[in-house]
Amino acid sequence: MISFTVRMRFDSKDHERIAEILRDLTLASRQEPGCVSYVAHFVDGDPDTVVIYEQYADEKAREHHRNTPHFHHHAIGGLYQLMKDRQVETLVAVC
Repeated sequence: MISFTVRMRFDSKDHERIAEILRDLTLASRQEPGCVSYVAHFVDGDPDTVVIYEQYADEKAREHHRNTPHFHHHAIGGLYQLMKDRQVETLVAVC
């Protein structure tokens, strides 16, 4: 299992657009084979920050996600164009 978080910051003026993109990206990503979990969050008390928690069955499933048309459209063509910065944290399960 592969788990990680993606943390991104955006301009306040883009909040509604970011929410729309995240809804579309989340719905499509959850339908992918090998996607175990895909949950996008706005950080409580910091609405300009988004944290996405993602889990995939294996590396093949993660790579599939990164090559889907919806990832290219919503993430690369949408979120990545609007974000101020981005941080990815790979998680290691305790058990």
